Amino acid sequence: MLFTEEHKALADSVRRFIDREINPHVEEWEEASAFPAHDLFKKLGDAGFLGITKPTEYGGAGLDYSYATVLAEELGHVACGGVPMAIGVQTDMCTPALARFGSDRLKREFLAPSIAGDLVGCIGVSEIGAGSDVANIKTTARADGDDYVINGGKMWITNGAQADWMCMLANTGSGGAHDIKSLIVVPMDSPGVTVARKLRKIGMWSSDTAQIFFEDVRVPQAHRIGEDGRGFTYQMMQFQEERLWSAANMVAGLEDAIADCIDYTRQRQAFGRSILDNQVVHFRLAELSSEVEALRALTYRATELYVDGQDVTRLASMAKLKAGRLGREVADSCLQFYGGQGYMWESRIARLYRDVRLASIGAGADEIMLGIIAKHQGTLPGRGA
Repeated sequence: MLFTEEHKALADSVRRFIDREINPHVEEWEEASAFPAHDLFKKLGDAGFLGITKPTEYGGAGLDYSYATVLAEELGHVACGGVPMAIGVQTDMCTPALARFGSDRLKREFLAPSIAGDLVGCIGVSEIGAGSDVANIKTTARADGDDYVINGGKMWITNGAQADWMCMLANTGSGGAHDIKSLIVVPMDSPGVTVARKLRKIGMWSSDTAQIFFEDVRVPQAHRIGEDGRGFTYQMMQFQEERLWSAANMVAGLEDAIADCIDYTRQRQAFGRSILDNQVVHFRLAELSSEVEALRALTYRATELYVDGQDVTRLASMAKLKAGRLGREVADSCLQFYGGQGYMWESRIARLYRDVRLASIGAGADEIMLGIIAKHQGTLPGRGA
């Protein structure tokens, strides 16, 4: 993937924004277990970062996905995982299907203000009993006149406690599990929507994550994104961008972690020499740097093909799998080299150790990624090549 001066200018702008508007506040937001989403998203919207790939007629920049990859990668320099994840939900998880398949009215009401940072969105797919198994969701949206009446619940919803609207996957008919689902825009202030609780997580503390119930929630059928019964397909398409974003976002954070570890182990002395002077340490850090560069190359290749209009489900799944596993490997190895200091709650490597664990679960667990890859290469039991 070739980067132009425009790509580099975007990267520089994002880095300056992070240094000015995000990293100085991370410790406070982590302690509060939330960040002020509306305030920060408005600043992001004003800077033009929330609609990089979205249509210009709704306030976006209309650029190709390579620019979204640049944004995701630069957000890896944020000193925690929760804030970038929340931003990624807005840019690459709850809005792609709306931008691609939503009606003009729906896009003007929800997409345009989300690009501007005036509305915060969330994605409502996962449920208790239907996390990785998307086809098994139970939430229903029953047609009643011109409306849908929604009943059910969603779990592990990033931005859920602060969101203004949800891109919800719900069952709108009967029949085969893959053919009865639709994506629906649900305003979160609708009567019958209850944010039951903000969930306490191992990591990603500054990102509010909620369990949400829906009881006879009435929304217009005009809030459906695209065609009835096509929601599962639309969501699988959204997953491509979500997984590419997850992989790109991992790269810079892991590079920072390795660089910090090099600095620390160079200064830390044991038995008359620096920790870094031990071959097992500097060889391991060299190996990890090579692995991060390989992840970057895989992610860039997938992005380039995606920009070219190709289906990158297989490569995006590979990148997502590699990102989650490599994140755990880097965090664990670097924490080990920090010794006792790495085990301290307040150390940045300890935060990475906690935050990065989600990458192998969210947006499709490692096992789901392996299944997708196996399916594409014809090695699933009972499937031909």
